[in-house]
Amino acid sequence: MKKEKIKQVFCLITCIMVIIAVAINRDHKVLGHDLTTQATINSKTTKVDTMRTEPDGTIVINTTELGKDIKGYGGRVPLEIYLKEDRIIKVKALKNSETPDFFAEASQLLTRWNGKTSDEALAMKIDGISGATFSSRGIIKNMQCGLQYAQKNASEPSFWERIDWSAKSLIGLIVVLAGAILPLFWKNKRYRTVQMALNITILGLWCGTFISYSLIINYMSAGIDPWTALVPIIMLITAFIYPLFGKKNYYCNNICPCGALQDLAGKARKKKWKMSSQTVKLLGNLRQLFWSILMVLMLAGVLFQWMDYEIFTAFIFRSASVVVLILAGIVTMLSVFVPRPYCRFICPTGTLFKIAQGGK
Repeated sequence: MKKEKIKQVFCLITCIMVIIAVAINRDHKVLGHDLTTQATINSKTTKVDTMRTEPDGTIVINTTELGKDIKGYGGRVPLEIYLKEDRIIKVKALKNSETPDFFAEASQLLTRWNGKTSDEALAMKIDGISGATFSSRGIIKNMQCGLQYAQKNASEPSFWERIDWSAKSLIGLIVVLAGAILPLFWKNKRYRTVQMALNITILGLWCGTFISYSLIINYMSAGIDPWTALVPIIMLITAFIYPLFGKKNYYCNNICPCGALQDLAGKARKKKWKMSSQTVKLLGNLRQLFWSILMVLMLAGVLFQWMDYEIFTAFIFRSASVVVLILAGIVTMLSVFVPRPYCRFICPTGTLFKIAQGGK
């Protein structure tokens, strides 16, 4: 038993080191710290002007430094806020590491504040764009700190102000906590069906929150803001920490929206296709080989784009590519005849979980 625990811990540490290596290889950053020599030199010699005044009197607030602790999905989401006579003329997004398709959706927010005074803009209650929740939060928080600075009120936000109190976040938190806690003490088929439905509708379709390779690499690269990312943090705990206490595959079986969708689709037909043990073993080996090839390619610095094609993003259907939506449809239909086909024979993220917990 002790050897098994040591093996699990070793496998988990190894996977973390591999993820760190991929984050450095792709973004040259770990937890928000830029590791490039040039970036270090620039940080010492170049200072971003937080506030500047243009010739026509327009005041421009740059939130690069003000919002350095505010994270979107892939990292910081700095803005330039243009004010003239205390009215917002425009808001411009600066260079960031967000997924382009998702950020394009979130960028619809940039015009919401146009024409408002700083007081009016700060008083506005703006909901994030469905399908780009984390990027939306990054934009909204950067707007708030930039306008507070413009009013010479750039005090640190309180503990309560840093937490996302939106209905979407609170309901998502309740659902993920239910999935993380209740199955530990209560085994009930009817409840499980309800939980699966909630995982799909609330966590997947409404919140657009799930663990994917993209999320893991982004968090390792840019860091994570615990006040606005409570739901994914709980998911990560169930995926990587629970197995250390004997709860292997807990996230996949009880929380993952994609796994829940396959489970519910499978209820449509009791009789499944029969697969020999040799076929199942072969497909399992091919899954590991597929994962190994993807990891080698990323460590070699190529093909990071494959992460955008994991079928989890189909839940964010407004931003998902047509290819991902088609793949998700095929997997869902196949789930009627084969139990959890994507989870068992393809999923790279699930393979990472299995290897991290010492399994195959």
